[in-house]
Amino acid sequence: MTEEYGKNVNFSAVYVLFTEFCYNTGKKEGCGVFGYVTASLKELTEEQKKRYGAVYCGICRGIRAQSGEAARLCLRYDMAFLALLLMSLYEPQERSGKGPCITHPIAHRPWVDSPYVRYAAAMNVALAYYNCLDDWTDEGKTAAKAMARVLEKRLPPIEAAYPRQCGAIRTCLDELSRLEQERCPNPDLPAGAFGRLMGELLVYEQDMWAEDLRGLGDALGRFIYLLDGVLDYDRDVKKAQYNPFAAMGAGKDWDKWEDYLVSIMGRCTRHFERLPLVQDKAILDNILYSGVWVQFRNKRKGEQRRGGSL
Repeated sequence: MTEEYGKNVNFSAVYVLFTEFCYNTGKKEGCGVFGYVTASLKELTEEQKKRYGAVYCGICRGIRAQSGEAARLCLRYDMAFLALLLMSLYEPQERSGKGPCITHPIAHRPWVDSPYVRYAAAMNVALAYYNCLDDWTDEGKTAAKAMARVLEKRLPPIEAAYPRQCGAIRTCLDELSRLEQERCPNPDLPAGAFGRLMGELLVYEQDMWAEDLRGLGDALGRFIYLLDGVLDYDRDVKKAQYNPFAAMGAGKDWDKWEDYLVSIMGRCTRHFERLPLVQDKAILDNILYSGVWVQFRNKRKGEQRRGGSL
């Protein structure tokens, strides 16, 4: 199957919004602590890369169908993990095809669609909206405000379909914002808020797998938040912005940081291994046992080469 592409799309407006959004937020993937739960592509086979890319493209198409072209600017690879995990667990029927998109208007890219791909697309939009709203409220980022306005009119159907998840996003991000503004000296508290958010997102429905999905998500969210604190430590200190490790009075200590992150990821993978996953298990293993560590290792190696603190 293919999709008609380019009809009624103002490409100039989308491009301008994209460049303003990236420039003002300072992150290629939009606002928030995302972009860490990704695969280590060099360790995937060609078939696994195609599968991973097809799920990602499916989420992108889902975002466009639900929320319009501009909403695709907030697409995150983290959501591919969510879709792959739920599809592996519940084994739904899938549709697949090829088609062009705004970033690949000529070469047709393969995509996969399922209820869990569409769920990941919806959660991507909800997360992006509330994150951008926080960025505007807390830091006055005009591009985040513009993106929030784009997403806001698309949010009611998502909130109606997933009230528990959207409620958790609002509550946990409000708590996280409060703790950061108070310069909370205990990193477990803000990490816990983000962990609870991720825990609710991974639970698609309240069934026999919910406990392990919630535990997996909680630990993964804590890992993501603290990893972001490690990688942004120097920048946050320089700009006098909140950082969970700086706030507790700790200096740079890569060994302690790694020990802490390994312990949290151990909790995450214990829940993960209790789930009866077969399809795409190798890709999911790659993400949790290797991919999530890529940026940490690259950053540490970079400091080693420069003779910085380890």
